[in-house]
Amino acid sequence: MLLPCEVAVKSVIPAIRSAIARELTQSHGLKQKEVAELLGITQTAVSKYTRFYRGTVIEVQRIEEANIILKETVSLLAKGQMDKYELAEKLCTVCGIIREKGVMCELCSLSDPTIDKEKCIVCCPNGSKLRMYKPKNGQ
Repeated sequence: MLLPCEVAVKSVIPAIRSAIARELTQSHGLKQKEVAELLGITQTAVSKYTRFYRGTVIEVQRIEEANIILKETVSLLAKGQMDKYELAEKLCTVCGIIREKGVMCELCSLSDPTIDKEKCIVCCPNGSKLRMYKPKNGQ
């Protein structure tokens, strides 16, 4: 059984980085190399994020609470007003919001078919779950 954090590393974190990378390059005019340095990733990863080759499983921007934090993070990064520790804290906060909303439930059950996503309360104990997972095969 994969833990939710393991699923997040493969799906949620790339989706968050993708949203930030696209916003920094498109709205703030930063070069991919600059974005890579800000996010602590490679220029190649930024290229894949901006071309929708990576980080597309979850539409992070559609989650209002997460989007507010993402916009604030992008703004501070673009102005050079956020260090790597603050960035890590923001990424973890957004990931927590995504988990609490139940967005990862489908991904967890795909990684381990024995998980009953209706019974699982690991990420969202209050039971309020959104369904924002986008299957690659269009289902």
